[in-house]
Amino acid sequence: MKNYILIPLFVAVFAACFAPSAKAEQYSIDAAHTTVGFKVRHMAISTVAGQFGEFAGTFSYDPANVAASKVEAVVQVPSISTQNKKRDDHLRGADFFEVEKFPAIKFVSTKITDPTPQSFKVHGDLTMRGVTKPVVLDVSLGGAAKDPWGNEKIAFSATTKINRRDFGLTWSKALETGALVVGDEVAINLEVQGAKVNAG
Repeated sequence: MKNYILIPLFVAVFAACFAPSAKAEQYSIDAAHTTVGFKVRHMAISTVAGQFGEFAGTFSYDPANVAASKVEAVVQVPSISTQNKKRDDHLRGADFFEVEKFPAIKFVSTKITDPTPQSFKVHGDLTMRGVTKPVVLDVSLGGAAKDPWGNEKIAFSATTKINRRDFGLTWSKALETGALVVGDEVAINLEVQGAKVNAG
């Protein structure tokens, strides 16, 4: 008689232990509350900052299984702005992004590593100017909350550095000191807010 009690109990415990974690929530990037920014050295003495104004993307996130998270995003390169029209037109041209031929920058995650409750690394493929290279984003969780209209939001900050020459953006000029007008290293800074996508 005892076995008839123990067997169902064992099955229940086994199922609880090996059941998959809660499904990752799906989010769309809230462009109104997201910033895609970058910084690059100018003449080795100052830093020029800029951002892209048009972008879209989606990501999944499960705090109980952060390593299963995924992200995909596309940035529209013509929307670049450094608050200087002449410089922005130059950046859109053939010396830099050549936007007529390569209008978008794309990022697709490949894996998540070093997950903690507040941070993790997102490895992925960055495609820019027709060249795809692996990059790693250092990501920290900002928090989650509902807005006044009941929409569920979550926010992250992310940073990485790339060498622009790796993506074919090679234009620069040398100064008398030997320094370059445009530095090779580009620091990328992201402030991302996502809006939960309600199923159905």
